[in-house]
Amino acid sequence: MSYFIEIVAGLIAVIFIFAPHEFAHAFVAYKCGDPTAKMQGRMTLNPIKHLDPAGFIMCAVTGFGWAKPVPIYPGNFHKYRNGLFCTAIAGVVTNYIIAFVAYPLYLVIFNCVYYANIDFFYANEWLSVIVKIIYYAFFFIYAYGLSIVVFNLLPLYPLDGFRVVEAFTREINPVRRFLRNYGMYILLFFVIESFLCNVIGRFTDLPYVNYFNVLYWVQWFAQNIIGFPVTAFWNWIFGLQIPFI
Repeated sequence: MSYFIEIVAGLIAVIFIFAPHEFAHAFVAYKCGDPTAKMQGRMTLNPIKHLDPAGFIMCAVTGFGWAKPVPIYPGNFHKYRNGLFCTAIAGVVTNYIIAFVAYPLYLVIFNCVYYANIDFFYANEWLSVIVKIIYYAFFFIYAYGLSIVVFNLLPLYPLDGFRVVEAFTREINPVRRFLRNYGMYILLFFVIESFLCNVIGRFTDLPYVNYFNVLYWVQWFAQNIIGFPVTAFWNWIFGLQIPFI
C-alpha cells in the first residue's frame, strides 16, 4: 500500500512540476517577443499540452524526467541574449517558487492534520490513504521540483542550462559546440548509470554504490543545498528543528 501511495502522489506531483515549468517558458518567451509557443497552444497550464508520457512516468518513479520542450524562436526576441536567458531560467525559477510554497503545505498536512489525529486515521484506513497521498504529493512537489531545478541547470543540450550557455557565448565557442553535440549522450549516460546503480543497490548489499550514482548526488544537492533556505525558513516558522548540513 505504501508503494501505491507514493506512486499516485508522484504522478500528481509531476503535473504540478512540469505544467507550470513549461508554461513559464512559453509566457516569458511571449513577453520577450516570441509568440511561437503561444501560437502552438503551449502557453497554458493544461498538463495534457506539456506532458511527455515516458518523461512523466520516469519523473513520478525516480524524481527525474522530462516534458515536451516548448518551441521558441530566439530570432523573435526583442533582445536576443536577454530573451534567451530569461526564457531559459523561467521554468526553474517557477519550480523553486512552487517548492517554496509546497513545503509548508506538506508540514501543515503531515503535522497538523495527520500526525495530530493519528488514532483517528488508524481507525479510518481509506481516509488515512487519502491524507497520505496529499501530504506525499506536496512533499514530492517540493523534492522533485528542486531536483528538476538542479537537473535542468546542467549545461547540457537540450536542458535549460545549455540555453543559458547559449545566451552568453558565441556559436563558434568550442565548449558550447561540444555541449551541443554531445550533451544528449552525456545525459543518456547519466540516466543509464544511475539506473544501474539503483538496481545494484536494491538487489545487493554493496554499501558504496550510491557514491557512483550521479543523479543521486544531483538529488542530494537539490534537497540539502538548494533546498536548505526553504526548509530552514519554514521549519523556523513552524518551530521545528532547523536542519544543518
